[in-house]
Amino acid sequence: MIKVFSVAQMVAAEKAADAAGVSYDQMMETAGRGVAEAVMARQAVARKQVLVLVGPGNNGGDGLVAARYLSEAGAEVVVYLYRWREPDRDHHFARILEMRLDVVEAAYDPGYQLLRSHVARSRILIDSLLGTGVARPIGGELAQLMGQVKAGIAAHPTGQSGNERPFLTSVAQVGGDPQRHSAGDSLYRVAVDCPSGLNCDSGALDPLAFPAQLTVTFAGPKRGHFLFPGAAACGELVVADIDIPAELPEVAEVKLALADAAAAKRLLPQRPADGHKGTFGTALIAAGSSHYWGAPVLAARAAYRTGAGLVALAVPEKIRPTTAAQLSEATYPPVPDQEILGAASARVLLETVKAKSLLVGPGLGEAAEFLEALLAAGEQDGLPPLVVDADGLNLLSRMKDWPQRLPPNTILTPHPGEMARLMGIPLSDLKGEDRLELAAKQASDWGHVLLLKGAYTVIADPNGSAHILPFANPALGTAGSGDVLAGVIVALLAQGLGAYEAAVLGGYLHGAAGALASRSVGDAGLLAGEISDQIPAVRRRLLAS
Repeated sequence: MIKVFSVAQMVAAEKAADAAGVSYDQMMETAGRGVAEAVMARQAVARKQVLVLVGPGNNGGDGLVAARYLSEAGAEVVVYLYRWREPDRDHHFARILEMRLDVVEAAYDPGYQLLRSHVARSRILIDSLLGTGVARPIGGELAQLMGQVKAGIAAHPTGQSGNERPFLTSVAQVGGDPQRHSAGDSLYRVAVDCPSGLNCDSGALDPLAFPAQLTVTFAGPKRGHFLFPGAAACGELVVADIDIPAELPEVAEVKLALADAAAAKRLLPQRPADGHKGTFGTALIAAGSSHYWGAPVLAARAAYRTGAGLVALAVPEKIRPTTAAQLSEATYPPVPDQEILGAASARVLLETVKAKSLLVGPGLGEAAEFLEALLAAGEQDGLPPLVVDADGLNLLSRMKDWPQRLPPNTILTPHPGEMARLMGIPLSDLKGEDRLELAAKQASDWGHVLLLKGAYTVIADPNGSAHILPFANPALGTAGSGDVLAGVIVALLAQGLGAYEAAVLGGYLHGAAGALASRSVGDAGLLAGEISDQIPAVRRRLLAS
């Protein structure tokens, strides 16, 4: 499991590792080698000029180790020191001097002419000036140095490109499908642990920070790697192992983790050869109204693409012929309501459909009576594992004591606007919150599994555990995308997964399907139904990995 650390948690983990016999010097050597290996997996470095910006602390030491490995691989390395490092106390710097690499100290470059010249000539820039401990604005001489670098990047003769952030962040996959960059690319910018100026707890970003195309972090990502605006400065994110034992209490007790491909593969439901539609469960979807015809179909199609054995689609009578024409594979339990589901429909569905999971909400409209009746019946006789999405969340937000009325561990899937309504606060107040802390707190307070949508979706369990999804893909910002996600999750519940596991895996499958589809359509123009159609391909890739 890839843990996501706060700065204090990372400091504690490193201290514990040192006490357990993995010295700080060993960790620095491993970290620097990891940076060099990640760079070499993405760039041909032989005879290419590499500029390594070295700060005064351990982050600078990591950069020195990376410089050594890149030089040994044939790169023409220049080491630019913000402050002199004493070779008799810093054997990593001593080895750089022994190798006779080109070393420049900022104190002997008062007008930064050498710095600007090296930035202009380099093809790879490695930023190891500041590490994860930045918590205040950058000032003084370091601010001047970073300002010169930033200006040099903008004026680089090969042209200044954008951040080039990938759709699918490559985490813990050094050597596993790296994003190769050609020699003709702009100056390739690499951050050691984090771009200098990124607050690794809050995601705040200093104006002097220069965005990276590759960030190599150590032991696990930091919270700030997934919080904006800083997240947009990290580029491709790779985690390098530095041999901190996972069984250390300081690591094991970290509650936040990353949902990577390996974790998703472990959660995939079994598909026995002698299985049948009963084996893979019936998902009941109560959705749609006379104003919203498409949402039920999107959710049901996604549920089938995710492996549900049978999908029962309960929609008002008026839209039933239209939805049935679009998805003939579903069954359509008869309901008495014409334009919007009501209390009578709730009673009929609970009496006639024997489902293993239930989704309420996509396109449901103003169906307050339906939801009231459904929850009232559930309080007496119980409900199948429940997902509430879209209009279902809006209806909940108007109910008194709604968290207590839901079955335990109901899955709630709000986007920020719906989240604000559930909390009873303005959306503007929500935007100022730390979304990682917010999701964990509200899941605990409400007693339900919470999937808070957005770039780097957060899934939180009432027991304090939480996962971040490694996807920030604007193509997923399209109408119906959330309906698809809800359909994926309800299908996983039908196949027997627990609520938290279904939310984590469902979110991963949805995000990975969007990433796969984006390879052909780019960052705009993706249709929600096309996300569903990629889910089987994602599942095959996971099983083959």
